[in-house]
Amino acid sequence: MTKFKKYLQLMMFPVSICLLLLLSINGLAQDSTAVAPKKAVKNTFEGNWIQDNQSVMVPIKGTLEMDMQHRFGTVKNGYKDLIGIYAPANIRIGFSYVVIDKLQLGFGFTKERLQWDFNGKYALLKQTKGGGSPVSITYFVNTVVETRVDKDNLIYVANGDRVSYFHQLIIAHKLNDKISLQVSPSISHYNNVEGVLDANGVVQRNMKNDHIAIAFMGRYKVSEKMNVMINYDQPITEHPGLKKNTNPNPNLSFGIELVTSAHSFQIFMGNYQGITPQSNNYFNHNSPFKYTTADGTKMEGGMFLIGFNITRLWNL
Repeated sequence: MTKFKKYLQLMMFPVSICLLLLLSINGLAQDSTAVAPKKAVKNTFEGNWIQDNQSVMVPIKGTLEMDMQHRFGTVKNGYKDLIGIYAPANIRIGFSYVVIDKLQLGFGFTKERLQWDFNGKYALLKQTKGGGSPVSITYFVNTVVETRVDKDNLIYVANGDRVSYFHQLIIAHKLNDKISLQVSPSISHYNNVEGVLDANGVVQRNMKNDHIAIAFMGRYKVSEKMNVMINYDQPITEHPGLKKNTNPNPNLSFGIELVTSAHSFQIFMGNYQGITPQSNNYFNHNSPFKYTTADGTKMEGGMFLIGFNITRLWNL
């Protein structure tokens, strides 16, 4: 019951924001009945993904989407594993469908921890031309269930320990035909977090159940079929860190996107090897920069890896 109460509290913040936005939009619509509706800005981004993050976009109603996402190992070993290409990789295959206007529902399966994710995405507000809303706002939420085997119940004491949640508010603005910018604050929640023994032999939490982060990203449209993209994820929550190297590292990624009317291919360099967003935000220990942590641990910089996303759309 305690975990359930915590989860309800966790949901209150993003849900409250969504309700306020919907009420505001409804009020504006009622006050402007005599004014012709403004046209929404199109193609702020080309698809659902900006490398490791969701974009503000939701496809049109009736769109079926298949995603294949692949993350190689880090480039640190050089030629030994061909800059990570032959190192152990992480893979996700996912499907989603736009059931009604502005609402997309989906699911996927990730190799890491054998994770099943179930997600929803709703476009709350769209940027409009000639005044009106200056930004587009979308809400993304998922639930992840880890299904790896734990014969001795060393990791998962109860079934609820396998579950984690992710909430993200996505805010974007299309400056012109070439440049789009986005900022995405998020909250991740794990029902079960690692415990360690302190000096007195008492089990203490090594990490908090909740983690706050924020992501910044941008796109530059080089041509009708090609975009350059950059992304930066910054963790905000500081964890107790009873073990060394507990707090997650930021992620810096950059790459190119090739698009057609029904396909999108992104190839990039970044630090995230996880694919589900809460895994990345909680457990990323690949750092783009060299630095020394508060406990004296020296972090190696340049821990990049090659990743790619392939998206296929069908309009049913």
